[in-house]
Amino acid sequence: MVVTDLEYVAKALVSDGKGILAADEPPETLGKRFIALRIASSAASRRDYREMLFTAPQMARFISGVIVHDETLQQKNSRGTPLTTLLTQHSILAGVKADTGAKRLAGSFGETVTEGLDGLRDRLRAYRQFGASFATWRGVYRIEDALPSATCLHVNAHAFARFAALSQEENVLPVLEVDVQMDGLHTIERSEQVTGDALETTFDELYKQRVNLGAILVAANMVVPGKDCPRQASVNETANATLRCFRRIVPLIVPGIALLCGRQSHLAGTILLNAINKLHDPKPWKLTFSFGRALQDEALQVWLGNREYVEAGQSAFLHRARCVSAAAMGRYEATMEQAAA
Repeated sequence: MVVTDLEYVAKALVSDGKGILAADEPPETLGKRFIALRIASSAASRRDYREMLFTAPQMARFISGVIVHDETLQQKNSRGTPLTTLLTQHSILAGVKADTGAKRLAGSFGETVTEGLDGLRDRLRAYRQFGASFATWRGVYRIEDALPSATCLHVNAHAFARFAALSQEENVLPVLEVDVQMDGLHTIERSEQVTGDALETTFDELYKQRVNLGAILVAANMVVPGKDCPRQASVNETANATLRCFRRIVPLIVPGIALLCGRQSHLAGTILLNAINKLHDPKPWKLTFSFGRALQDEALQVWLGNREYVEAGQSAFLHRARCVSAAAMGRYEATMEQAAA
């Protein structure tokens, strides 16, 4: 089942208490995590891992959509059922990572531009045939004294807009992942400035290229200081900076913003998502989550590639999904962790 009403898809992905599971790691990235836990990495083992997550009982209570990699999009389980069908059978929307990765930006030191526009129209058509209702495109921004450059902001914004326009033309909902990195010494004030600049430049391009802003979603980093910054901000400071940045830049017509966890721990990401949603300031769009490792790590460490541990791995995954779902409504409490323990 592929849904073609893009505004409906957008609203479904940000339904109350639901968010996105980012399970779109390339085989080499997931393989490194497997090897670190002494799990053999192969197409079959990666399929088994995805199947464990996608068949977790009552997953649809907390997860509205799942982003997959090309490899997963084309895989079937042992019974011949496509993995994406395992999702859509339970009214979970399937999405796919559409870009081909952040590559070195020519003429700039340490900056990247996301590639993948060549052949994108045909790929989007193929994604729909495989059951995808939405697609993602990730722009990555590094903070230093003089970075990101105006060039980096512009070329990534242009790519975002081309991706969004092509996706809407092919009836695939575009999800724009604006990802300002945590690496560095930068302050929370600098993080807020750069996040705002990246969002503002992106929306300028979306306007120019006539993208329907009511039929997109934004996935954006939480505004946090660099992990090596001498002064780490409090949860309340970070929550306020994040919401203030979005309120200043993101148009009211956008249906929702899915927050990225970045390199924060699953617990830190859950707590911060909850704090943002508990703020009393007006939130004209839905604020939910698009978490990858923060939703998966506990399950992976329990499963360990062993069929006997599938149910235990699913339980760990559902526990974190339940906590993050509560945080998306501002209802998470630490006692939820104690109950699971």
